[in-house]
Amino acid sequence: MRVRELIDILKDQDPDAEVELSIVEPVDDNSDDISVDRYPIGGVYAPDIDDDGPVLWLIGGDDDDVDELLDALEDDQEA
Repeated sequence: MRVRELIDILKDQDPDAEVELSIVEPVDDNSDDISVDRYPIGGVYAPDIDDDGPVLWLIGGDDDDVDELLDALEDDQEA
């Protein structure tokens, strides 16, 4: 999804709504059952990846884990 597509979706939403990151995955390979993990967005990171253009990560998870990841990413950029 491109940022402009996300902006188009979000512009019609309640500005006070909480934004969450939902990860959907199969319970196992031999089942049609799925699990859904929901996380609040705790950070945003723009990695310098050589792909098809710029990439933006919406980061969610336990607050302490998100802070630790963002600190590590920031330290990595400074190195």
